[in-house]
Amino acid sequence: MAIRMIRENGDEILRKKAREVEVVDDKIRQILEDMVETMHKFNGVGLAGPQIGILKRLVVIDLYDDNGPIKLVNPKIVEQKGEQEVEEGCLSFPNQYAKLIRPAQVTMEALNENGEKITIEAEGLLAQAISHELDHLEGILFVDKMIPGTMEYTEPEKE
Repeated sequence: MAIRMIRENGDEILRKKAREVEVVDDKIRQILEDMVETMHKFNGVGLAGPQIGILKRLVVIDLYDDNGPIKLVNPKIVEQKGEQEVEEGCLSFPNQYAKLIRPAQVTMEALNENGEKITIEAEGLLAQAISHELDHLEGILFVDKMIPGTMEYTEPEKE
Protein backbone atom coordinates (compact mmCIF):
# COMPACT_ATOMS: atom_id res chain seq x y z
CA MET A 1 0.00 0.00 0.00
CA ALA A 2 1.08 3.55 -0.63
CA ILE A 3 0.03 7.10 0.14
CA ARG A 4 -0.75 8.84 -3.15
CA MET A 5 -0.27 12.52 -3.89
CA ILE A 6 -3.57 14.40 -3.80
CA ARG A 7 -4.10 16.73 -6.73
CA GLU A 8 -5.18 20.16 -5.58
CA ASN A 9 -7.26 23.02 -6.96
CA GLY A 10 -5.82 24.27 -10.24
CA ASP A 11 -4.61 20.85 -11.39
CA GLU A 12 -6.23 20.31 -14.79
CA ILE A 13 -6.81 16.58 -14.17
CA LEU A 14 -9.54 17.51 -11.65
CA ARG A 15 -11.59 18.89 -14.56
CA LYS A 16 -11.31 15.78 -16.75
CA LYS A 17 -13.92 13.04 -17.03
CA ALA A 18 -12.82 9.66 -15.67
CA ARG A 19 -13.02 6.52 -17.83
CA GLU A 20 -14.86 3.29 -17.05
CA VAL A 21 -12.82 0.46 -15.56
CA GLU A 22 -12.87 -2.47 -17.99
CA VAL A 23 -11.69 -5.23 -15.63
CA VAL A 24 -11.55 -5.30 -11.84
CA ASP A 25 -8.18 -6.96 -11.28
CA ASP A 26 -5.36 -6.91 -8.72
CA LYS A 27 -4.07 -3.60 -10.10
CA ILE A 28 -7.47 -1.95 -9.54
CA ARG A 29 -7.72 -3.49 -6.06
CA GLN A 30 -4.26 -2.09 -5.24
CA ILE A 31 -5.29 1.39 -6.39
CA LEU A 32 -8.43 1.16 -4.21
CA GLU A 33 -6.31 0.13 -1.20
CA ASP A 34 -3.93 3.03 -1.84
CA MET A 35 -6.92 5.36 -2.09
CA VAL A 36 -8.29 4.21 1.28
CA GLU A 37 -4.87 4.64 2.89
CA THR A 38 -4.49 8.11 1.35
CA MET A 39 -8.01 9.16 2.38
CA HIS A 40 -7.36 8.04 5.96
CA LYS A 41 -3.96 9.78 6.10
CA PHE A 42 -5.61 13.11 5.25
CA ASN A 43 -8.77 12.46 7.35
CA GLY A 44 -11.06 12.50 4.34
CA VAL A 45 -14.52 10.98 4.04
CA GLY A 46 -14.12 10.19 0.34
CA LEU A 47 -11.63 10.15 -2.48
CA ALA A 48 -12.05 9.75 -6.25
CA GLY A 49 -9.54 8.49 -8.81
CA PRO A 50 -8.92 11.89 -10.46
CA GLN A 51 -7.91 13.32 -7.08
CA ILE A 52 -4.83 11.09 -7.14
CA GLY A 53 -4.21 11.60 -10.85
CA ILE A 54 -5.92 8.41 -12.04
CA LEU A 55 -8.67 9.02 -14.61
CA LYS A 56 -10.59 5.87 -13.77
CA ARG A 57 -14.07 5.66 -12.28
CA LEU A 58 -12.88 4.65 -8.81
CA VAL A 59 -14.20 5.98 -5.49
CA VAL A 60 -13.62 5.17 -1.85
CA ILE A 61 -15.78 6.45 1.02
CA ASP A 62 -15.45 5.97 4.76
CA LEU A 63 -17.86 7.47 7.28
CA TYR A 64 -15.67 6.01 10.06
CA ASP A 65 -18.51 3.86 11.33
CA ASP A 66 -18.90 0.11 11.83
CA ASN A 67 -19.26 -0.43 8.06
CA GLY A 68 -15.66 0.48 7.27
CA PRO A 69 -14.50 1.84 3.91
CA ILE A 70 -16.63 1.39 0.79
CA LYS A 71 -14.72 0.71 -2.44
CA LEU A 72 -16.58 1.50 -5.65
CA VAL A 73 -15.77 0.76 -9.28
CA ASN A 74 -17.78 2.48 -12.05
CA PRO A 75 -20.35 3.94 -9.61
CA LYS A 76 -23.41 5.73 -10.91
CA ILE A 77 -26.40 7.32 -9.24
CA VAL A 78 -29.59 5.76 -10.62
CA GLU A 79 -32.07 7.65 -8.45
CA GLN A 80 -32.06 10.69 -6.19
CA LYS A 81 -34.71 12.25 -3.97
CA GLY A 82 -35.12 15.42 -1.99
CA GLU A 83 -32.56 18.06 -1.08
CA GLN A 84 -30.32 18.82 1.86
CA GLU A 85 -28.20 21.89 2.51
CA VAL A 86 -24.76 20.70 3.58
CA GLU A 87 -21.34 22.08 4.40
CA GLU A 88 -18.60 20.45 2.38
CA GLY A 89 -14.88 20.41 2.10
CA CYS A 90 -12.62 18.51 -0.28
CA LEU A 91 -9.15 17.02 0.02
CA SER A 92 -8.30 18.83 -3.23
CA PHE A 93 -9.22 22.15 -1.59
CA PRO A 94 -7.43 22.02 1.77
CA ASN A 95 -8.97 24.07 4.57
CA GLN A 96 -11.80 25.38 2.40
CA TYR A 97 -15.47 24.76 3.08
CA ALA A 98 -18.71 25.90 1.49
CA LYS A 99 -22.44 25.26 1.69
CA LEU A 100 -24.28 23.61 -1.15
CA ILE A 101 -27.40 21.64 -1.96
CA ARG A 102 -27.08 17.87 -2.37
CA PRO A 103 -29.71 15.15 -2.80
CA ALA A 104 -31.14 13.95 0.54
CA GLN A 105 -31.25 10.35 -0.75
CA VAL A 106 -29.49 8.52 -3.56
CA THR A 107 -29.52 5.03 -4.97
CA MET A 108 -26.18 4.09 -6.47
CA GLU A 109 -25.04 1.09 -8.49
CA ALA A 110 -21.40 0.06 -8.78
CA LEU A 111 -19.04 -2.86 -8.74
CA ASN A 112 -17.20 -3.71 -5.54
CA GLU A 113 -13.48 -4.57 -5.36
CA ASN A 114 -14.32 -8.12 -6.44
CA GLY A 115 -16.15 -7.00 -9.57
CA GLU A 116 -19.56 -7.87 -8.11
CA LYS A 117 -22.52 -5.58 -8.77
CA ILE A 118 -23.77 -3.77 -5.68
CA THR A 119 -26.56 -1.30 -4.98
CA ILE A 120 -26.37 1.20 -2.13
CA GLU A 121 -29.32 3.22 -0.91
CA ALA A 122 -27.98 6.18 1.02
CA GLU A 123 -29.22 9.24 2.85
CA GLY A 124 -27.68 12.06 4.83
CA LEU A 125 -23.87 12.12 4.95
CA LEU A 126 -23.44 8.99 2.83
CA ALA A 127 -25.69 10.42 0.09
CA GLN A 128 -23.67 13.65 0.27
CA ALA A 129 -20.33 11.82 0.03
CA ILE A 130 -21.49 9.67 -2.90
CA SER A 131 -22.75 12.75 -4.76
CA HIS A 132 -19.51 14.66 -4.08
CA GLU A 133 -17.21 11.83 -5.19
CA LEU A 134 -19.24 10.95 -8.29
CA ASP A 135 -19.07 14.61 -9.32
CA HIS A 136 -15.26 14.25 -9.29
CA LEU A 137 -15.59 11.47 -11.88
CA GLU A 138 -17.29 13.98 -14.18
CA GLY A 139 -14.75 16.76 -13.60
CA ILE A 140 -17.19 18.67 -11.40
CA LEU A 141 -15.89 20.23 -8.18
CA PHE A 142 -17.85 21.21 -5.08
CA VAL A 143 -17.00 24.89 -5.67
CA ASP A 144 -18.99 24.66 -8.93
CA LYS A 145 -22.14 23.96 -6.90
CA MET A 146 -21.55 26.05 -3.80
CA ILE A 147 -24.09 28.57 -2.61
CA PRO A 148 -22.49 31.94 -3.48
CA GLY A 149 -20.85 33.71 -0.56
CA THR A 150 -20.54 30.61 1.66
CA MET A 151 -16.85 29.77 1.11
CA GLU A 152 -14.87 29.72 4.34
CA TYR A 153 -11.17 29.15 4.99
CA THR A 154 -9.77 27.59 8.13
CA GLU A 155 -6.23 27.67 9.42
CA PRO A 156 -4.32 24.46 8.71
CA GLU A 157 -3.79 22.26 11.76
CA LYS A 158 -0.28 22.33 13.16
CA GLU A 159 1.38 18.94 13.21
